[in-house]
Amino acid sequence: MADPKGFLTTGREVAKTRPVGERVKDWNEVYVPGSLLPIISKQAGRCMDCGIPFCHNGCPLGNLIPEWNDYAYREDWSAASERLHATNNFPEFTGRLCPAPCESACVLGINQPAVTIKNVEVSIIDKAWESGDVTPQPPERLSGKTVAVIGSGPAGLAAAQQLTRAGHTVAVFERADRIGGLLRYGIPEFKMEKSHINRRIEQMRAEGTKFRTEVEIGKDIDAAKLRRRYDAVVIAAGATVSRDLPVPGRELNGIHFAMEYLPLANKVQEGDLTVAPINAEGKHVVVIGGGDTGADCVGTAHRQGAASVTQLEIMPQPGEERNANQPWPTFPMLYKVTSAHEEGGERIYSVSTTHFEGDEDGNVQSLHLIEVEFKDGKLEQKAGTERVIPAQLVTLAMGFTGTDQGNGLVQQFGVGLDERGNIARDEDYATNVDGVYVAGDAGRGQSLIVWAIAEGRSAARGVDRFLTGASALHAPIRPTDRSLTV
Repeated sequence: MADPKGFLTTGREVAKTRPVGERVKDWNEVYVPGSLLPIISKQAGRCMDCGIPFCHNGCPLGNLIPEWNDYAYREDWSAASERLHATNNFPEFTGRLCPAPCESACVLGINQPAVTIKNVEVSIIDKAWESGDVTPQPPERLSGKTVAVIGSGPAGLAAAQQLTRAGHTVAVFERADRIGGLLRYGIPEFKMEKSHINRRIEQMRAEGTKFRTEVEIGKDIDAAKLRRRYDAVVIAAGATVSRDLPVPGRELNGIHFAMEYLPLANKVQEGDLTVAPINAEGKHVVVIGGGDTGADCVGTAHRQGAASVTQLEIMPQPGEERNANQPWPTFPMLYKVTSAHEEGGERIYSVSTTHFEGDEDGNVQSLHLIEVEFKDGKLEQKAGTERVIPAQLVTLAMGFTGTDQGNGLVQQFGVGLDERGNIARDEDYATNVDGVYVAGDAGRGQSLIVWAIAEGRSAARGVDRFLTGASALHAPIRPTDRSLTV
């Protein structure tokens, strides 16, 4: 155990953020560099090393949290990194982007603020990179088997790294011009600088993984031909079809999906563009959708110099503490103030958009909304609550509905779909097509980064067993497992 009295003597302290007035002028990560290391050992010492560590159940990766908390408390960063990597290929991603369901399941969280597990995780991995503890792990021998991975998001990268280390020759195909999927172009730079992706890619290259960008399976390469060329295929193409808002005025200029808006801002940071073609500068911006993607749009609009930013959410505003129907250790729906929300703007809950209005040139100028409420399990509009707000740029951040089927990938492979439109798979993550597997959002539906990595690791085990008859790879979850929620 780290500090037997740590949870009694030390209060919760989290990473410090840079002043709002400073950080909205750049695209660097919002946290003060180096602010965690002076406090993180004591924070790790708050871990109680529970007899039954429910944080393991909150995390689909099954991270060995009490173990690496103990090492972090003792400042044995090398051992902490080894324990961290035992279950997680990319802790620098999850340590920055995951909403930390492990903290919601922390036993200390029953009656005190939970251990800062996420901050401890990111401190360990950043220290590991700094000290050179993260090195390539090429296989000792090759199996002679080949695997194609379609998609380079967290699920695809995790599957590729696991299979490469198992001795298979792996090629990752990505339709974008750079590796990383939504990590690259969907996550703003201020949440995770892309240097973290780049050095993982270099590690994977050194281990033997091959990467092919600007290749869309289904269009550039026929999926059936790809299957014949490789001994196995992993589909990790994500759930990239954005949910639309079919209301009058949707066709007006200036209304875009979040995943049309965010990648262009990231393209500027990559040096491909000087100014984003879809830009919030001087405009009244409305973000429809109250989740993390919506918050990413809010923060991006602030940095582009928006005149105002308003975020709309159809659901009621959550409370700041657990409801009785969301007991520990489930992941509760709480009112969350992200770094983007700290930077300004208005958040409006329990409203629905009725229509948009534009100018004579077809550009959106305003948005009409109405308050809504739940009655008998149904969402109903409240008469007399209509109002109009200015809107010269609207981003739709209402989630995703499934895997892209417009490029022919699904049809050419001939894979089956489940009742929700995701690619169906069995307990080994295998589809109905021999040798074709699916991992991540393409099979699970829209989910969290930590679930994507867990799926990639688990699917890799299924592929390894298919190719060799047995596998020693770690499979943390089954396809049917779900988040610890009510």
